Amino acid sequence: MTLSIDSPVPSLCTAQVGPPHAVESHLLEQAPAIEAWLRDQWRSTPAPFYSSVDVRNANFKIAPVDTNLFPAGFNNLNPAGKALCVQALQAALERYPQSIRRVLLVPENHSRNLLYFESVATLVELLEASGCEVRVASFSTELELPLTVEPPSGRRVMIERIERHGDRLRAGTFEPCLVLLNNDLSGGRPPILEGLAQYLAPALDLGWSKRLKSTHFRHYLSVAQGLAAHIGMDPWLIDPLFRNCGEVDFLKSHGLDCLQTNVAGLINEIAAKYREYGIEREPFVFIKADAGTYGMGVMTARSPDDVLELNRKQRTRMAATKEGQPIRNVIIQEGVYTVERWGAEQASAEPVVYLIDHHVVGGFYRVHTERSASENLNAPGMRFEPLAFADACNCPDPDAGAEARINRFYVYGVIGRLAALAAAREAAALAPAA
Repeated sequence: MTLSIDSPVPSLCTAQVGPPHAVESHLLEQAPAIEAWLRDQWRSTPAPFYSSVDVRNANFKIAPVDTNLFPAGFNNLNPAGKALCVQALQAALERYPQSIRRVLLVPENHSRNLLYFESVATLVELLEASGCEVRVASFSTELELPLTVEPPSGRRVMIERIERHGDRLRAGTFEPCLVLLNNDLSGGRPPILEGLAQYLAPALDLGWSKRLKSTHFRHYLSVAQGLAAHIGMDPWLIDPLFRNCGEVDFLKSHGLDCLQTNVAGLINEIAAKYREYGIEREPFVFIKADAGTYGMGVMTARSPDDVLELNRKQRTRMAATKEGQPIRNVIIQEGVYTVERWGAEQASAEPVVYLIDHHVVGGFYRVHTERSASENLNAPGMRFEPLAFADACNCPDPDAGAEARINRFYVYGVIGRLAALAAAREAAALAPAA
C-alpha cells in the first residue's frame, strides 16, 4: 500500500525493536487522515521557525514532555540528514514576504560550554548551505567581544557584538534581513531586541522570561483533542496530564501545601486512567519549573509526601533555574515511562525530535546510564546518540512487521509535529493584533 504524504518524514532507526503497539498501530493506520488534518492546521497556523521536542514512549502511551523553541544540539543530528535540514530551512525562509539573504544568529550568552558552540557552528553551516550569509553576534555585556570560540571539532565560531542603529541591528557593517534567536531569553528581554524593523524569530514573547510550559501544554491538550476526535482515539494516549502551581518558594517552604494537593490530585487522575486501561504500573509525576530549560528545576514524585520530605539540598536545587532565575511557578506533569533502551548496557533513553518549520529533520536519543525509566534523563551524565538514517521514505509502512523502526520514528514525528503545532498556536495567541 502506497500513501501520499505532504510532509516527508525521514526513516530513522530507533533503539526499540519489535512490532508496533496499540497506540502506534492506530496512528499508523490513520496516517492519511493525520497528514490531511495537519496540512489544514499548518495553513491556518504557520509553524515555529525551529523546535525540538522531547518524547517519551511508555508503550501504552506516547507523549511529548517538553518543547524547546530555541533548540541547541544540531551537532547531535546525523550528518546524513543535512540535505533534509537545508530543504526545510529554505521552506522556512520562503515564508517571509521578502527574500532572506543575510541572517544574524544570536547565541546563548555563555561561552564556556564548547559543545553548545558545536551546535552553533552546525546551524551556521546549514543556514549557509540554504543560501544565506550568516554572522553570529551577541548582546551580552559580560563577554569581551569580538570573541572566537573553538569547539572540539576545530570549527571556529566568531562572535561579534550586536549594535543597534535606529530600529535595525548590525554586526559591524553586516545588516541582516532576519535576526534568528538561539538564546532562550531566560534572563529577560534585552531592550536592544525590542521594536526591530527587521524580522525576528522566534518572537520575544516566546522566550522563557515570559513563556510558561503550562500555557504550552494547554495548547497541546487542545491539539491532541482535535486530532483524537478526527481519528477516533482517547487524547490521553498522546497527551500528558498536568496541573500547575504559582507562588512556590522551595527554600522558604512556601506554597508546598498547594503543590502537595496538586500532586495528589494528578496522581489520582493518572491512577484512574491506568485502571481504565488495565495498566499495572505505579503512577508518578514530574515537578518542573514552569519557565526554563536545560533540565534544571525538575524532580520526580510518586506521593504527595515526597514534596514535604525534600531535604535542604533538594529544595536548593528546585529553587532556581538557568541563569539563577528563581522558580516561582511550577508545572506538575504526568510522568511518562520510557521503554526505549540503548546499547549493551540497556541505558534508559528517550528520543528528541527536531523540526525546522513543520518538517521533521531528524533527532537523537538522550541516553542516561544512571537514570531509570521513570526519571528525568535531561540531567548531568546524559549523552546523545544520533538516530541513523535508513532509506529515505515519505510514509510509514504498515506492513513492515519486525521492521517497525521506520514506523516508530514516523509516530515520533507525528508527536513532534503536534507539539510544534501547539507552539504555533501559543505564538499566535501572543502575537499583537493586526
